[in-house]
Amino acid sequence: MDFKIAVLSGDGIGPEIIEQAKKVIRAAGKRYNHSFIFTHGLVGAIAIDTTGNPLPEETLDLCKNSDAVLFGAIGDPKYDNNPSAKVRPEQGLLAMRKELGLYANVRPVSTFQSLIDKSPLKKEIVQGVDILMIRELTGGIYFGKPQGRSEDGNTAYDSCVYSKYEVERVVRLACEYAMKRSKKVTVVDKANVLATSRLWRETATAIAKEYSEITMDFMFVDNAAMQLIQWPGRFDVIVTENMFGDILSDEASVLTGSLGLLPSASVGLFTSVFEPIHGSYPQAAGKNIANPLGTILSVAMMFDLAFKLKNEADAIRSAVEKSIEADFVTEDLNRANPRSTSQVGEWIADYILKS
Repeated sequence: MDFKIAVLSGDGIGPEIIEQAKKVIRAAGKRYNHSFIFTHGLVGAIAIDTTGNPLPEETLDLCKNSDAVLFGAIGDPKYDNNPSAKVRPEQGLLAMRKELGLYANVRPVSTFQSLIDKSPLKKEIVQGVDILMIRELTGGIYFGKPQGRSEDGNTAYDSCVYSKYEVERVVRLACEYAMKRSKKVTVVDKANVLATSRLWRETATAIAKEYSEITMDFMFVDNAAMQLIQWPGRFDVIVTENMFGDILSDEASVLTGSLGLLPSASVGLFTSVFEPIHGSYPQAAGKNIANPLGTILSVAMMFDLAFKLKNEADAIRSAVEKSIEADFVTEDLNRANPRSTSQVGEWIADYILKS
């Protein structure tokens, strides 16, 4: 089969980790007789520098006309450290989410047995953790209107806005995933304070009646933040609004021992986007030391969700697990004998071809 992939490498370490992902895709294609067409587009700081726009129209059109989007990372210190910058790389990401209808970020958080000692938490706390975090991605305070500052600059304001429809579709998605797992959903909100959270709770309660096999519970976001550290094993599927999900999913990511291990998928109305959860890590850019495993595991999610190629996805995940078991990993996981970004990518691609 032939698949078209829009490749948005972005900034910082993005180009390096994306190259490893492409190696793995080609290897899977060769083993299973698929062909992939990679077309590159600009996004983020590099797009601003080149076109003045963090998401050029050409890039958006490319995404809409592809079977999937492989995304690296965005962000650059010259924008991060300039609070007065009118155009920012992150605006490209927000615009892409809105224009592609990327309404839900799906982020699995699970521990690897061979890396259990890398977690900052005790072994008995993180053993067997397997959480699926689903974050609403196009509503809430990041997109709410009005937003701005007073004329004198001394006051700023943001609005958190949600419609019932926005809540329904992401909660239903969480329930559908839960039906394939342990049939448990935790809805995280702040319903004791926020009107939008009360809408979330009311809507989720109604949807739960459609899924009689699912156990749904509710948790305030501050309690959820504590429980993720104290007892992460209590969770299966977590669904929550945009900002809460942004914070909680990053918190949960440390359970595995490295940000570089975690993949994600942003499910869209048009084309879905697959990316590692880490940022652009500009300090490591060009040094060939960044961990490519999160990006490669995002490719596995792409094969699963976008291409419906489960055997191929499982082969990629198996290759990643074998590289970890063999301790053939980058410096964030093995400081004594680290491998380079490109070496890890080549090892995994080779394993897929030979296994």
